[in-house]
Amino acid sequence: MAALPEGTPCWADAMFTDLEGAKAFYGDVLGWTFGESSSEFGNYTQAYSDGKAVAAIVPPVPGSQAQSVWCLYLASPDAAATAERIRTNGGEVVMGPMQVGDFGTMVIARDPGGVVFGVWQGGTHEGFEKQGEPGAYSWAEIVTRDPGRADSFFPAVFPYGTREMESEQIDYRMFLVGGRPVLGRMGAEGVLPPGAPSYVSVYFAVDDTDAAIERLKEHGGAVYFGPMDSPFGRFAAVGDQQGAAFGLIDLGRREGDRPPTADV
Repeated sequence: MAALPEGTPCWADAMFTDLEGAKAFYGDVLGWTFGESSSEFGNYTQAYSDGKAVAAIVPPVPGSQAQSVWCLYLASPDAAATAERIRTNGGEVVMGPMQVGDFGTMVIARDPGGVVFGVWQGGTHEGFEKQGEPGAYSWAEIVTRDPGRADSFFPAVFPYGTREMESEQIDYRMFLVGGRPVLGRMGAEGVLPPGAPSYVSVYFAVDDTDAAIERLKEHGGAVYFGPMDSPFGRFAAVGDQQGAAFGLIDLGRREGDRPPTADV
């Protein structure tokens, strides 16, 4: 599998206190199956859709009070160099660069507005084996209370072009690699509830958003927004029973025209 271009989302994982509960939840809602936990790497457990790796779950470090949250990793050919650019441009390196066996090298970082994300330099594990299909990663967007700083930071760290959605209803930009949109940036005003932190919203594709929401509710999950039809698919912002927020989207159900965008 060829390495993904620099700055491209390449992996997602989440930390859960109740690992078996997370397996039951995502197994039913997204149809995932799970591999054996790797005790050498803190019981890191890969999730599969149709036998292809799509994400991973892991228990917290003993004694940690970390909240369950999904983390998106962006591809890098040199994690150490990316970490240095993160620091130079006002971000914070929270962890790493750290070699993870022969799988690759990881960094956990925070942008100047508080958005946590990962960096991954692939070794034997390059990342997603399936994307853009039911059960797999589809899209992600940075939801931030400080869009101006995000707009300066991410293109300085990664080789992104930028396009802005021409809309009076939403403050939205897209970061592009090789002219292709790979990541969104949404201004949080009117989107995040008071007190909620800025974060990266990871979307997983489903073949029926409404049916997936019903399964989610049966397992104690929450619906924060939607479901709503859009030119990109029928989507909803949701959370699992342990509080990790994510998105669901049916890419096959699209309504309306996509709003125009302009280079910025």
